[in-house]
Amino acid sequence: MGTWGVGPFDSDTAADFCAEVDDVAMGEREQAVRTALVRAVDLPDDVELDACEAERAVAAAALVAAQCPGGESADSVYGPEEPLPDLTGLRGLAVQALGRVLTEPSELYELWAESDGGPWVAEVRRLENVLLPQPAGEQLGFLR
Repeated sequence: MGTWGVGPFDSDTAADFCAEVDDVAMGEREQAVRTALVRAVDLPDDVELDACEAERAVAAAALVAAQCPGGESADSVYGPEEPLPDLTGLRGLAVQALGRVLTEPSELYELWAESDGGPWVAEVRRLENVLLPQPAGEQLGFLR
């Protein structure tokens, strides 16, 4: 596994996934992101989630989070170079996928647990928090 950091695009697998998203037509990019998320979510709870599929799901969730309020841009060196369609309709699916990545049996979670995985877990949790809808009072605080 070629991983050099805890960010969602800091692995060979995530970088390859972003290149694959760039390579498909604009009208197919949402489906490419959706497919990466669904592969993590649709796996039975008692089947281990492969590390590569988990890395793809984290990268896909980060692409969705980048379009949400509070999300960080996906303009990393290894993120997609081509424009993306509106992915915010995938927020719920992205949250589910990240939950699966952080739930055993998940090979990626187990690999990070063997090392100092705290910063990686914090990064995945940060993505989850961006993807979760904010309570109405927090979204529209200026209207009080």
